[in-house]
Amino acid sequence: MVDMVDLIEDIQNILLAWFRDHGRHNIPWKLKRDGSIPKSGESLSPYEIWIAEVMLQQTQLKVVIPYWKKWMKKFPSLSDLAVADEQNVLLIWQGLGYYSRAKRIHESSKLLIDFVGNKCSQDPISWPNELDQWMLLPGIGRSTAGSIISSAFDLPTPILDGNVKRVLSRLIANEKTSGKDEKRLWGLSSLLLLTVSPRDINQALMDFGSQVCTPKKPRCSSCPLQNFCIAYIKYDPVNFPKKDMKQSNPVEKIGLGLVFNKSGELLIDQRLESSSMGGMWEFPGGKKNSNESIEDTIEREIKEELGICVKAVEKLLCFDHSYSHKKLSFTVYICQLISGVPKPLTSQKLLWVSPEKLCDFPFPAANTKIISALNKHLGI
Repeated sequence: MVDMVDLIEDIQNILLAWFRDHGRHNIPWKLKRDGSIPKSGESLSPYEIWIAEVMLQQTQLKVVIPYWKKWMKKFPSLSDLAVADEQNVLLIWQGLGYYSRAKRIHESSKLLIDFVGNKCSQDPISWPNELDQWMLLPGIGRSTAGSIISSAFDLPTPILDGNVKRVLSRLIANEKTSGKDEKRLWGLSSLLLLTVSPRDINQALMDFGSQVCTPKKPRCSSCPLQNFCIAYIKYDPVNFPKKDMKQSNPVEKIGLGLVFNKSGELLIDQRLESSSMGGMWEFPGGKKNSNESIEDTIEREIKEELGICVKAVEKLLCFDHSYSHKKLSFTVYICQLISGVPKPLTSQKLLWVSPEKLCDFPFPAANTKIISALNKHLGI
């Protein structure tokens, strides 16, 4: 680290020069309201940056931008978000995944409005600008807090997201991922912010990691930092930082039933708040046992979940959907209600809804395929 300290100024200059020519300068929440680039030390809207940074957790920038724009139209200020109904928040988030992030944002908005105040929510000066203040909010870690503060206030708070960790790990050939090694990376990230614009350096590091110092095929031959990169000079940069062995995702077979009443309404249920994707709506069904058919699965699961007897009559579609930790294979049947009155035995609420109204409810991403296929089947 001692040798690297002596090179900090050179690395800063190279990163900033690269950023000026190749960085992403059109990220909407990194610009002023008139679309211009902020000057050094000039504040931006903490609200807009906070929402974006939480959306960016485990999600790529190109995916986030349209969701962020839609969010800002629906909830243009902290005050609007703090008084919003959670179902409307989840509906705007629908399809972005990791739905607990949306619930944590909504919870945090109520804490922030107490700190900032309704009348001052548009004034950056009224917002918290210290790490410990932001890290008190649910779902905000050190790197996310650092990115919010450096982006909104241009203050020297380091970040260590995946891109930055990879760039710095390769610079110092840091192979391990222990707490001691993390401390070294945080130290280097902090050093890079001491004499230049933290906002620009942090963004330069993130852009450099996504465009040049990439995970699998880094562009080392054209990298302006190659003369400073110990991993490039002595080793193979691809081996830094050391990667955990990936396990293959298990495939679970899931049967879902679309149950209609005599009025043509469809039965949906709301997941328990304590469960994964709590508060979202879904079609009843569940995991297939090894000794049963998918039709038997649907009929059994609906009996257990809703206390009604149904008959799986017509297959609507089959499709696969992958999550970060597993892969699901869905089979969806249109079902006939045989007997019983549905009760929320394993959910918090049930509703009979017209198929045309399904778009008014927040569903997990996989369900959009089901709704699309159902609309086509019904000629909607």
